[in-house]
Amino acid sequence: MRIAIHAADLDSERIDGTRVYIYNVLKHLGKISPQDDFLIYHKGDFNKALVPPELENYKIRKIKPFPFWTQTAFAFALWRDKPDALWMPVTNIPVLRRRSLRVVSTVHDLAYRYFPQYFPKKDLFKLKLFANIAARLSAGLIAVSQSTKNDILKIYPYLQAEKIRVVHHGFDPEIFQKTASLEMSEKILRTYNLKPKTYLLYVGAIQPRKNLPVLIRAFEKIKETKKDLKLVIAGDRAWMWQETMEKITESRFKEDIIVTGKISFEDMAVFYRNAAVFVFPELYAGFGIPILEAFAAGVPVIAADNSSLPEVGGDAALYFDAGNPVDLFEKIGRISYDENLRISMIGKGTERVKNFSWEKCARETLDFIKGN
Repeated sequence: MRIAIHAADLDSERIDGTRVYIYNVLKHLGKISPQDDFLIYHKGDFNKALVPPELENYKIRKIKPFPFWTQTAFAFALWRDKPDALWMPVTNIPVLRRRSLRVVSTVHDLAYRYFPQYFPKKDLFKLKLFANIAARLSAGLIAVSQSTKNDILKIYPYLQAEKIRVVHHGFDPEIFQKTASLEMSEKILRTYNLKPKTYLLYVGAIQPRKNLPVLIRAFEKIKETKKDLKLVIAGDRAWMWQETMEKITESRFKEDIIVTGKISFEDMAVFYRNAAVFVFPELYAGFGIPILEAFAAGVPVIAADNSSLPEVGGDAALYFDAGNPVDLFEKIGRISYDENLRISMIGKGTERVKNFSWEKCARETLDFIKGN
């Protein structure tokens, strides 16, 4: 079978959950099914951290940039190459295509439906348009969580539930379960003036939906009693980041709030392993890969009690009301002062993460692409 894959997102400089997803699924697809050919399309140069593996059954197709690339140059390439199926890891599917082409699209979340105020207007229009087209024209939709599937059925009630398959994300054990040398860990932490187990950690983009002002307020409250505590925000600026950065610069503890910007996966793993607590305060998440990464690294997790986060974290995490910094403050305090709870949560996280892997994700994705 010849399977086309839209991989233009792997060219992007900024790394987000969607790009981590595409990259890691591609690490496994070709090995799982060596008898199939995979046509991988992109339009520039791959991000050096997101280059697909070199496999005999991977055919890299670099199509030069062109206005409305997916609907023009990419669509033309599909007509020319005649694949049997197309996997769209994003919902911007080509409108003009062979009717015989089976298209499967991944829906990561519908956050823009619930929090439209947190998206630039031009992006909001495109997100809604592309999702509407994908819902109608795709042969199947992959939802990254049951929560996302429920949202899809709520927004598009005309869809049959059988058209949507839940395929959970995974994590990379080679990075997040591997222990770095003591020298390397100390060097990275020293760069940011950090010591092990003396900081709270958030990993992800800086944008409104991530709800970082609530985390900052909870941090400020706990700083009143834990003077040596710091907050690390490990991630890059995405969109509408200004308000969050203003909250940081206005904080009386701004010297103890560290924003790393773009960092490597290896450095990120060091941050996880040495954190006191990992906090994921999102207002809405389609999945939440950092929760798995924190579990794998042996860090207790506190997450917001909404969307897919309890589905991912199960009973291995503590949950708080995303709009209530006092609730978050109390949960951080529980872990900070109860060593038995901390040990129990780390153990539960280690067991919980065994239910997820990128290989499992790739196998289930491939089955659905093939119509199985």
